[in-house]
Parts: sequence; structure tokens; C-alpha cells
Amino acid sequence: MNFEEFQNQSRLYVIGALEPEELKEFERERKKFGKKAEDFATQCYALHEAFALSLRSAKASAAIKERLMSMVRERLTHTRNAVDVALMTEATK
Repeated sequence: MNFEEFQNQSRLYVIGALEPEELKEFERERKKFGKKAEDFATQCYALHEAFALSLRSAKASAAIKERLMSMVRERLTHTRNAVDVALMTEATK
């Protein structure tokens, strides 16, 4: 593997997309290329983290969480009502 191929593999490595055999080869080559490889992998991790952070929206996350919690509360209320009806039916038998 030349260094350009290593760079391509590094991008896949940081997102966890390498197959087990590819991962073994990548680790061997990472050691072979030394500091140059470590520096490039570090850059890939930094870019990956920056990209992931850029996708998160606090407002969207809060809105999604509130909508989910509302659905959970609604389902819980419905379930409690069904249990209450079942208990009342059993009590009147």
C-alpha cells in the first residue's frame, strides 16, 4: 500500500467502515508510515468530529425530544386508561 492508498483507507477507518482484513492491513501500514500516518489519521478524526458536530441542531434536537416525550406520555395515558377499564370490568363481574 502506498501513502495515497493509506490516506483513502484512513478516511474509511475513522468512520468504522473497514472490513476486518482491511483493518489488519491498515494497522500494519499505519505502523510502517509512522508519524506521517498518525498525523494524517489525527486530521481525519478532527474532520470527522467537526462534520458530526455541524450536523447537530440544538433546536431540532429539543423539538424532536419534546415530540417523542409527548408521544410517550400519550401512549402511557392510553395504557393507564385501558388498565383502569380492565380493572373496573373485572371488579364488576
